[in-house]
Amino acid sequence: YIWVHGTEPEPLMRSKTRIVKGGKEPEIWGFDGSSTNQAPGSNSDCVLQPVFTCPDPLRGGDNVLVLCEVQLTDFTPHPTNTRAAARAVAEKYADMSPMFGIEQEYTFFQNGRPLGWPA
Repeated sequence: YIWVHGTEPEPLMRSKTRIVKGGKEPEIWGFDGSSTNQAPGSNSDCVLQPVFTCPDPLRGGDNVLVLCEVQLTDFTPHPTNTRAAARAVAEKYADMSPMFGIEQEYTFFQNGRPLGWPA
């Protein structure tokens, strides 16, 4: 189970491991939000809602990674759960095509210089 915790200004990834019977889907699971800056110690219960699974590339076999959204105990999105807001916008505008993309840049080097640059 993998989720984003509440550290500011930059949230970090958190995870915990659970054994799930073969063929069974990962279920909702709870955690102590006071250890992740997502709840006070006096009321620390938070909920992990699985939203995506994929094969675990490190453990292999039948192991899976489970991406989760953090929810409050009433199953509303936790204030640190920005994925819920992004999902709502994506669903609202699902009939439209985005006019942007993710840019990736690569620089190839040869002998310590950008490829093709003169010595």
